Amino acid sequence: MAQTATTSVGGPALQISGLDGSMVALEAATLAQMSSRLSGRVLLPSDPGFEEAVLFWNGMIVKRPALVVQPLFAGDVSEAVRFAREHGLLLSIKGGGHGLGGTATAEGGLMLDMSRMRQVVVDPDRRLAHVQSGCRLGDVDGATQARGLATVLGSDADTGVAGLTLGGGFGWLSRRFGWAVDNLVEVEIVSASGELLRAAEDENAELFWALRGGGGNFGVVTRFTFRLHEVGPTVTGGLMMWKAADAERVLEAYRRVTETAPRELSVALSMRLAPQAARIPPALRGRPVVGILACHTGEASAASRDLAPLRQIPAAVGAVTRRSYVEQQFVLGFPQPAGFHQYWKSEFLGTLSDSFLETYRSSAAALESPLSQLVLFQLGGAVSDRLEDAVAMGNRDAHYIFLAAGTWRAEDLHAADHLRRVRSAWQALRPYSLGGNYVNAQNADDGEDRLHEAYRASFDRLARVKAAYDADNFFRVNRNISPANTRREI
Repeated sequence: MAQTATTSVGGPALQISGLDGSMVALEAATLAQMSSRLSGRVLLPSDPGFEEAVLFWNGMIVKRPALVVQPLFAGDVSEAVRFAREHGLLLSIKGGGHGLGGTATAEGGLMLDMSRMRQVVVDPDRRLAHVQSGCRLGDVDGATQARGLATVLGSDADTGVAGLTLGGGFGWLSRRFGWAVDNLVEVEIVSASGELLRAAEDENAELFWALRGGGGNFGVVTRFTFRLHEVGPTVTGGLMMWKAADAERVLEAYRRVTETAPRELSVALSMRLAPQAARIPPALRGRPVVGILACHTGEASAASRDLAPLRQIPAAVGAVTRRSYVEQQFVLGFPQPAGFHQYWKSEFLGTLSDSFLETYRSSAAALESPLSQLVLFQLGGAVSDRLEDAVAMGNRDAHYIFLAAGTWRAEDLHAADHLRRVRSAWQALRPYSLGGNYVNAQNADDGEDRLHEAYRASFDRLARVKAAYDADNFFRVNRNISPANTRREI
């Protein structure tokens, strides 16, 4: 049974931000009628579960909605969209809550929290996975690996599927099978009118093209269908870490390994201060280090051969072993609870020149937050196999992505310094960029120029699809690709 909004009939009306910038007053009876039509829940700030629903991974997000709807089925989503449109309410959509830029919420608006829609149905015969949009990567990997199958998602099991996929998505399997959206075969989506649509190559084809990288501009996705591949269940993966004094040797070995790597191998490299974690030797914690995270989905003998240049450098931490693919999806980085402040910058790269590696090393040495890091993630391989405009997510020329991942605790008194150092590292390394950046790594202060850089030649086509499916920019709480439409700051 639906949970009815608890504002008493005859009490003060709920004030919700409207699409035109004004406040809309909703009477309790109106909310109760809407709630009675839902299978899911309607939450006000005074209700149990509201605070959990509005908790975001990035603690820099301080906007709070006035009302939360937690749908259980696509019909609930359609109902909520129609209600928001009828009353002119500012609507946002929260999938996993990991978005850096705060686009899952709008101050005083209505937020659709998809977290109760977490069903995964695997069709092993057709090698498909039908995934509801509230799922985390771990939900999908657990269900598909039970059949020895996997699809391309990210590299951290706690990440939300929807946001990652709609922004393009990459992970350990990208070098074998492309972007996450290259493996998307069908999408179920609620449009701006509240209609439930199917988007695929044979139906709403332009919408399907746009959804594969174009973000949340076109509707509320309720289900993704992914193509599956034989992967695992055992891979070679894990972490190796060295003191920063070894960085020059490690960086050169990383470049050599990645330039000749087979598609079964993906390697990420990070420079940071060693975290305070049990698997890190006490003498190393808080000291500058360089580390690699590797995933090899081929035979153990091939993995040993392909990783040999890195393994030949004596490491302070060496845990690249045979492990399950599901376990590998938990190995990236170290646990960072929701609420830490996150400020990231990204650029796609073609090669790792000597001058880039030197600048990368010196920029990493300037970081002072014990949680911040500069990351290189290997791409190429199958990413480059398709045409640049095959889907909205382009950047097919990228062989690496650089991430300046700034992280610090909310109470850190040096937050301004940490942010400045992240931006400084990004500015120093930006000249080596191919010109593109990853839309999922954009912050709230990234402007339209960064959006154009992310989509490049696809931007105008995305704007045309936006005009066809959401002409009045109802879905505007996102990295918005409709500059011709009025868009107020939220």
